[in-house]
Amino acid sequence: MEPLERKDILDFMTYYEQREGIRASAMAAKALRRVHLGEHLTFLFENRETIRYQVLEMVRVEQMVREADIRHELDTYNEVLGGEGELGCTLLIEIPDEQERAELLRRWRDLPDHIYLVCTDGTRIKAGFDPGQMSEDKLSSVQFLKFRVGSRVPCALCSDLPDLCAEAVLDDATRQALLADLGGCWVPS
Repeated sequence: MEPLERKDILDFMTYYEQREGIRASAMAAKALRRVHLGEHLTFLFENRETIRYQVLEMVRVEQMVREADIRHELDTYNEVLGGEGELGCTLLIEIPDEQERAELLRRWRDLPDHIYLVCTDGTRIKAGFDPGQMSEDKLSSVQFLKFRVGSRVPCALCSDLPDLCAEAVLDDATRQALLADLGGCWVPS
């Protein structure tokens, strides 16, 4: 996926004037790319539009005007997108109770070894996790993942961690959106 460029980011005042339309479009893109896996895991497959919205929001909230600050945000969020043949994803580990969250994030430390996409050809693609989002003791409740799918079509998202064993079959709209993000076209059978 092509990274965002500086020209894609509006100044915060211009963005404020256009925010309603940009936000509506980004929320629609996110809805197509959001996948719930079991009770605690929500995956948001990112694309240029969702990442652009995140950067624009950061620029707006922080009222960024320094070029170095804006470029830093671009660099940070572009890293989440992934490269050619990759799907970048934000994983939210949602546990409302603070004490339970701390305990489960320690217990689920091995989650990175247990998340994978299943493709229509039966291939399992293991998630690549950002090592900066975890320590030897626990995971962060927000993770950034990449799936190197190449030209394969993902059809399900799975976890085989014993506490979080689940499968989410991707609907046609989500599969089409992900394949479009990869630059391909898929026709449901």
